[in-house]
Amino acid sequence: MRRILLGALLAGLALIPGAARAQAAGDEAAVRRAALDYIEGFYEGDAAKLTRSIRPDVRKFGFHRNAQAAAWQGEPMSFQEMIEYAERVKASGRGAPQGAPKEVQILDVQDQTAAAKVVAWWGTDYLQLAKYDGRWMILHVLWQSPPPAK
Repeated sequence: MRRILLGALLAGLALIPGAARAQAAGDEAAVRRAALDYIEGFYEGDAAKLTRSIRPDVRKFGFHRNAQAAAWQGEPMSFQEMIEYAERVKASGRGAPQGAPKEVQILDVQDQTAAAKVVAWWGTDYLQLAKYDGRWMILHVLWQSPPPAK
C-alpha cells in the first residue's frame, strides 16, 4: 500500500513542473495581450481595449522633445486622459501611421507581477503589470519619445 501511495505521490509531483510551465505560458500570453491592447487602444482609438488592459489607478509618465525644445519635457497622463485620447483618435478617424511599429517584449513574468517593453510610433514604453483577480492589468507606464538621431 505504501508503495502505491508513494508511486502516486511521485507521479503527481512529476506533473507539477508541466502545470507550472503551462501556467507561466498562459500568464505570458495574457501579459502580451494586455500590452497589445494598450498599443492597439491608442492606435485604433479603442477605449474598450484600454479599459480592459489598464487599471483606473494607473500612473503614466513620459518624456518627449519637440523640434524646438533642447531639453526633454515630462508629461503625466491619467487613465481618464488615456480614454479621452482614444476617443479623439476614434472620432477623427485617424489612427496610427501606416506601418507603425507594434512590438512587445516580455521582460519578466512572475506569479503576481510582470514587466514588458513596447515600441510604438510615439516611442518606447515600459509597462509594469500586476495580476488582479486572475487578470493581468497595467499599473505603471514610463515612456519616452525616440531619442534624436545622432
